[in-house]
Amino acid sequence: MKSKKVLIVDDNALNRRVFENIIGQLYEYDTAENGKIAIDKLAKEHFDLILMDIQMHVMDGISALKKIKNEQLTDSPIIAISAYADQSDRDFFLSTGFIDFISKPIKPKLFLETISYHIGKQSNDYPKEKNRDFENLDLDLKSLNQLLKYNSIENIRIVYDEFIEESEVLISEIKELIERDELHKIGDKLHIIKGNSGTLGALKIFNSSKEFEKDIKNEIFENTLKDYLILKENLVSFKRHIQTIQTLNP
Repeated sequence: MKSKKVLIVDDNALNRRVFENIIGQLYEYDTAENGKIAIDKLAKEHFDLILMDIQMHVMDGISALKKIKNEQLTDSPIIAISAYADQSDRDFFLSTGFIDFISKPIKPKLFLETISYHIGKQSNDYPKEKNRDFENLDLDLKSLNQLLKYNSIENIRIVYDEFIEESEVLISEIKELIERDELHKIGDKLHIIKGNSGTLGALKIFNSSKEFEKDIKNEIFENTLKDYLILKENLVSFKRHIQTIQTLNP
């Protein structure tokens, strides 16, 4: 019987589904779509651990953490999750009161080990991440195999279909922003695509969205149309690749 419960706080539905499928192997869970909803849930119910995304609409993770601490809503460990993987960012998140930090794209085994480490009151050795460079593949089978350890084939098919559908919508919205010359607004769309593609092993999409996002953040707008076309083509290529796989069990 599962005796521990985790609160997943993330405004991205696909992220929540992936996290639920992994965490659900060992723990009960509930979800919140932003920091405000998380605070409401913590005021009414006990959770043994909270996973808090940093970049969210309505209320971001850092603002939610401050309110949780100020109102003493829980003394359970709160782990930050973010696509920002720089050491200085990690140090900043820990300095604000998070007990740990997990970078996106998540690695399922490390993700679950980190949660278990903190829920188990640090009874095990702290999990260590093995560095692996991202190759330029449509689909990384190592990432797929990791997901299949914690998910059924049926759930993985649903997740990949949802990823493709959501990415098509986001890329369409990026095109509209380019046409309206509202280039600064593209970053939020790319942030979602980058995080999801990394988690699911869609490496060409991950790499191109990462470079595209970097250009937007650095206001290098002369590459915007080129970056958009590369990202769009990589999604088409990924979709074609997925359709050629008869089963998602490599």
